[in-house]
Amino acid sequence: MRLAAILAAAALTGAIAQEPPRPYPSKGGIEFQSPTVRAMQVDEFANPGLLWVERGQASWNQRCVGCHGDAKQSMKGASARHPRFDPVLGRVVNLEQRIDACIVTKQKAAPLPYESEELLGLTAFVGAQSRGIPMQVSIDGPGRATYERGKALYNERQGQFNLACHHCHDSNYGRKMLHDTVSQGHPVDWPAYRLEWQTMGSLHRRLRACYFGVRAEMPPYGAPDLVALELYLGARAQGLAASVPGVRR
Repeated sequence: MRLAAILAAAALTGAIAQEPPRPYPSKGGIEFQSPTVRAMQVDEFANPGLLWVERGQASWNQRCVGCHGDAKQSMKGASARHPRFDPVLGRVVNLEQRIDACIVTKQKAAPLPYESEELLGLTAFVGAQSRGIPMQVSIDGPGRATYERGKALYNERQGQFNLACHHCHDSNYGRKMLHDTVSQGHPVDWPAYRLEWQTMGSLHRRLRACYFGVRAEMPPYGAPDLVALELYLGARAQGLAASVPGVRR
């Protein structure tokens, strides 16, 4: 409800300007947070997301180490390359879906549900192995159609507020919507711990919150449209360093 209230107020006051995108140097989302939140993210003791990284390491040692060995080596850069086209599955998958595919096909186990503690932990742990590595998703070849779908969604007006992603994250980044500073929408540090949620959350949870905020129908977790948006956002963030786990207000 809070995000919906912010967007409603912004729409009524004209805070979301309907103007062309502004040129910008790319900045990660943490650079639009308060000094307190920025300090929390980089603090190895204060960042609450590191609790999920520890849980993910425990799950890794139980489920994954037998095949993949030391994650510092085998998973280095993996998060920075996702979403990516998986030739076995025949579609673009994000990191959560890649982890679940391994669990289902290799371990013959049930997939881990989105937003479950174990999947968030594993995703955060694997993501942490890419910290400092520039985003480098591929949008060529068989993944191109998914990228183009994500680009179209990013620029498509949606919901009762009739807004597109670019109205906030291109035209109005750095400006205030009530107490929030609008970021450029780069997904370099997700999954992230959000203080408002008081827990860790996936990028799909954050994207669904945006759908809710503009009063549009929310796609289910893992939906092709959310994966397409994630790929497009990853391509926009090309060259920015991954920094999982993130912290947000």
